[in-house]
Amino acid sequence: MSKSLAHSTSPPSSGLLMEVETKVPFEIYFGGPDRPSGYLRDVLAAHIAAVPAGGAIDWVTYYFRDMRLAEALVQAHRRGVKVTVTLEGKPRIPYANDEVIALLSRPEGLGKALRIIRIPGIPAPAGKSWKPQLHEKLYCFSHPAPIAFVGSFNPSGNMPDENPEIIRELGDQDRGHNVLVGLVDPMVVAQLTAHARCLHRVPPGLLHRFSARANQTICGKDATIYFWPRIHPHPVVQFLMSVRPGARVRVVASHIRAERAVEVMIALAQRGMTVQVLAESTLRRVTAKVEKRSSAANVQFFRFQDPESLPMHLKFVLVEDGDHVFTIFGSFNWTKPSFWLNHEIAVISSNRGLFRAFAARWEVLKNQINPKAADSLKCVD
Repeated sequence: MSKSLAHSTSPPSSGLLMEVETKVPFEIYFGGPDRPSGYLRDVLAAHIAAVPAGGAIDWVTYYFRDMRLAEALVQAHRRGVKVTVTLEGKPRIPYANDEVIALLSRPEGLGKALRIIRIPGIPAPAGKSWKPQLHEKLYCFSHPAPIAFVGSFNPSGNMPDENPEIIRELGDQDRGHNVLVGLVDPMVVAQLTAHARCLHRVPPGLLHRFSARANQTICGKDATIYFWPRIHPHPVVQFLMSVRPGARVRVVASHIRAERAVEVMIALAQRGMTVQVLAESTLRRVTAKVEKRSSAANVQFFRFQDPESLPMHLKFVLVEDGDHVFTIFGSFNWTKPSFWLNHEIAVISSNRGLFRAFAARWEVLKNQINPKAADSLKCVD
């Protein structure tokens, strides 16, 4: 198992970002207030610029508002790069993607290389909406070496942003906490690229979860990638239920609303594990009921508090089980739509370098909770 990890701490500059280490299994970039504004969108911009004519760029994302990135994709298309963009057509803020869609869908834009996904909803009681959404974040590049980025980051900012209402609703994701992890194993990148192209070519329908494609598992050297909705059990929950008593489980979550999610975390604590949850501050994304139930059941529950009210959009889990460590990350939330309806992607990795990088990010986040709560975390860190 490789222990090296490319971990960039300097801001992107012109051209492709170059890492210090070589022959690494991952590239990892954390955005946040300790990074320059737009750090992660600049990572994507640098990779777009590095793909030559004859290469390929394949994107799947939920929100896309960054007009400069959209223009960069159009320019890549014009210089002979094969570009596909697959985008949710009606996200939670339905009009958020409209400006980018208008740009990319023009004949002089990407034309048919843009695919807007609107998955039919399931009949629901009055006042409810059971509509699957394309919530994956996947950015694949063929050159200068194949890489596929998975994580929590949508290019949902548009500096300078002329729509403050959307930013108030979404939060400033160009300055808030997010992550992009680049997988570089050529076999894994090829399969993730095939997944992105398949979504573009054949949009999923209501019966997608029963297909072989939905239940596919991509196995790399020290990372396994899962997609859902699927007919098999939720892969993250299934993995956590296999962890042994005495383990330490740290959950960083931007959204926790599902009763099932709380039950999973309580069950882990009841089996003798140390369970720590660091959640987003907003009650819409992480409800007061979730916090109350978790805290009452011996789950150590803390809320991230940024002095500028920047969002904490990360979704990852750290597991220490005896001599083994695991990192789980991706697009998934701990909500009913994410559990049962949305199209999500998750990576479970045993790579120790990756674990160290995410554990270091835990420390950064931990410093932005109230001092008493931070002290209670120190006793087990």
